[in-house]
Amino acid sequence: MRKLIDIITNTERIKMKKTILLLTIALLSLPSIAQNKKEDVLNAARRANKYFMQRYADPTLPSNVGKIRPSNIWTRGVYYEGLMEFYEVDKDQRYIDYTDIWGNFHKWLLRDGKNTRNADNQCCGQAYIARFLQTGDSTRLRAIVENINSQMNEKDVDAWTWIDAIQMSMPIYAQLYKITGDKKYMEKAWKMYCWTRNKCGGGLFNTKEGLWWRDKDFVPPYKEKDGNNCYWSRGNGWVYAALVRTMNQLSPKDKYFKLLMKDYLAMSKGIISCQREDGLWNVSLVSPTTFGGKEITGSSLFLYGISYGLIKGYLNETTYRPIADKTWDAIAKDAIHNDGSLGYVQGTGKQPSDSQPVTYDRIPDFEDFGTGCFLLGATEYYKLLLK
Repeated sequence: MRKLIDIITNTERIKMKKTILLLTIALLSLPSIAQNKKEDVLNAARRANKYFMQRYADPTLPSNVGKIRPSNIWTRGVYYEGLMEFYEVDKDQRYIDYTDIWGNFHKWLLRDGKNTRNADNQCCGQAYIARFLQTGDSTRLRAIVENINSQMNEKDVDAWTWIDAIQMSMPIYAQLYKITGDKKYMEKAWKMYCWTRNKCGGGLFNTKEGLWWRDKDFVPPYKEKDGNNCYWSRGNGWVYAALVRTMNQLSPKDKYFKLLMKDYLAMSKGIISCQREDGLWNVSLVSPTTFGGKEITGSSLFLYGISYGLIKGYLNETTYRPIADKTWDAIAKDAIHNDGSLGYVQGTGKQPSDSQPVTYDRIPDFEDFGTGCFLLGATEYYKLLLK
């Protein structure tokens, strides 16, 4: 009997030693796994951007999708937003040269001239301001400041009739507030934001669900055919990114920061409540049977906003970190072609039914804004991995 007990005891000791050895190996390998993931994210962003810069080697050329449009339209502006963010973690002079060729060609002017009130036309100003901050060259700033100052003098606050406009324009007001210290910029931006949030179409933000209807044509509560609310993935992504890009210019003690933070937190809850099992989001967020299916631009913008909140400590690590990791893993697995092009990018439009079908192999009508959204998400997630 004693021999049997000794045999059992020795066996258990051997098992315990093996377990300890395996755990030790696993723990020692964690730093290398984490390092590999950082490099994977960085290389994926490089690959996607390299594809875009090679495919569109001359950034001055206009687009020709249905009609000729100059390359300082909003789609390209969003790309350069992403590129300027990416440059902060990957200091490649080619990114700067590519930006300056574009900006110098357009003389750092806005589409449709200095008097435009269309937020889409103002979008390029975010990249112009980024280059001003990097160089101190005020020629990059002159046109967008003149345009915004002109709009500031108007009493009307109803310019943003579609939620995309919040992303195209509101961060500019915050940037100018930070540069000048003049609160009038945020006062105006806040009034315009509140009009879109609370009055446009009866109010486009559903505070109960933390999600937005798209524009004045989608009078709430706008429904899909299956009876669920129609919340467009990328439209909500635009607002989520705008909140991040605006708050990032403000002090946490600023009253506008605190006001926007409430919507940011409400949106964060709403966004994660409708994440797909695979880690991405449907084109129509809460209606998988009506234009459901994975989509990358909205998913990338959600990754951007969630990663920002985790870095800053605004979002709970236990709840939101697995969401961010799952999102990136899904994007890396499902959306990035070997050549760096992106799949599952919904083309231009304003609702889930536009630019369908959204598939892995279909090239969207514009590739620039999709790359920009991806670069925003990838860059912020990379920063999160560095934390």
